[in-house]
Amino acid sequence: MSESHTPKLAVLFVCLGNICRSPMAEGALRAVAAKSGLDCIVDSAGTAGYHIGDAPDERAIVTARADGVDISGLRGRQLDLEDFYRFTHIFALDTANLEGIRARAPRDGSAKVALLMDTVEGKQGGSVKDPYYGDDDDFRQVWEEILIAVSAMTTRFESEGVQAEF
Repeated sequence: MSESHTPKLAVLFVCLGNICRSPMAEGALRAVAAKSGLDCIVDSAGTAGYHIGDAPDERAIVTARADGVDISGLRGRQLDLEDFYRFTHIFALDTANLEGIRARAPRDGSAKVALLMDTVEGKQGGSVKDPYYGDDDDFRQVWEEILIAVSAMTTRFESEGVQAEF
């Protein structure tokens, strides 16, 4: 396949409402990819439509901003059918949302679907805890987990490209 026909890396992160974990993951991957020079499209969505059009939770914004990552301009949206064709990889932040994503996936969808923590050696099959009902420390812990995962993911994508499976 020639370079011009190679699909561009496109990553979608999915949690329940798209206001905490998935926008933090989107911001983290954008930042890590920019530092490493990885060329990719990054977005986030929720399996539920609770927060369509809403900004991320203020605690998520503050946590990401503490590391120089601005996610304040992101807006919540719901996972849709086109996502299974537009993205090369869809990462769920937890097992419940992974099940929801797989239940919606069309048979001919081209996106590879996995858990975000499947990118981290020894953490495969694990979920990123939802910090929504927690405190600032919970958001910080989630941010740290996400940073570890997107760093591992970036390393894999740099070595394996769009073909990487997790």
